[in-house]
Amino acid sequence: MLVQEWMTQKVLTVTPEVSVMKASRMMKDNRIRRLPVVDDNGKLVGIVSDRDIKDASPSKATTLDMHELYYLLSEMKVKEIMTKNPEKAAKDDSVEGIARLMVTKRFGGVPVVDEEGKVCGIITDSDIFKLLLNITGAESGGIQLAFEIANKPGTLRPIMDALRELEVSTVSVLTSQNSQDAPSRRVYIRLRPLEPAKRDAVIGSMGQRFPLIYWEKGISME
Repeated sequence: MLVQEWMTQKVLTVTPEVSVMKASRMMKDNRIRRLPVVDDNGKLVGIVSDRDIKDASPSKATTLDMHELYYLLSEMKVKEIMTKNPEKAAKDDSVEGIARLMVTKRFGGVPVVDEEGKVCGIITDSDIFKLLLNITGAESGGIQLAFEIANKPGTLRPIMDALRELEVSTVSVLTSQNSQDAPSRRVYIRLRPLEPAKRDAVIGSMGQRFPLIYWEKGISME
C-alpha cells in the first residue's frame, strides 16, 4: 500500500515567519495537530506541532498577564520552535514503512513531498487508522473469528473451505506471527453480517473443527 493512496492531500502549511499564535489558531480551527513549514517555493523546511507550541508557551505559573502572553506568542515565529529538516515521505513509499518510522520515532505525522521537495500531502496516525478500518473490513460490521494455526503452508485452506461449505462470505483475512520461526500464527477472518441463528451455528461449527480462540462482533457506530 502506497502513501499516495492514503495521505491527506489538502494539507495546510505555514512559512517560517508566521507567528506562533497564528499557527496555533490554524491548528485549533482545523482540528489538526501539526503543520508542515515551507519556504516561498513550497519546499519543506520544517514541521511545527501543537506540542511544540505548548512547550514554547509560558507555564501556568507565569507572572505574565493575558495581554503580555498574547503579545509574546504573536511576536514569536514558527521558525524559532519548529523541527528543522523533519522526517518526510514520498508518495511511492509504503504505508507500512512510514508507520514503522512513526512508531520508532514516536511522532504522529509525516509530511509527503514530491520529487522537487515540495509538500504535496501529509500522512498521520488518523490516516493509518482509516487504512486499518479498510483492510480489516471493520466498517462492514459482521463478526471476526480468530484462529491459532500451525505456521506452515496449507493450514489456512481447510478453514476457508469450511466457511464456503457453511455458505458465508468473508470480508477480510489477516494473519500475524511473532517471528518467521514461530511455530504458530494467528488468522483473523471477518465475515459479512449474519442473522443471529446463522451466526451462532457458524461459530459453533468452526469452534468444533478448528482452534478458534475467540470471536467478536463489530462495534455499532450508530
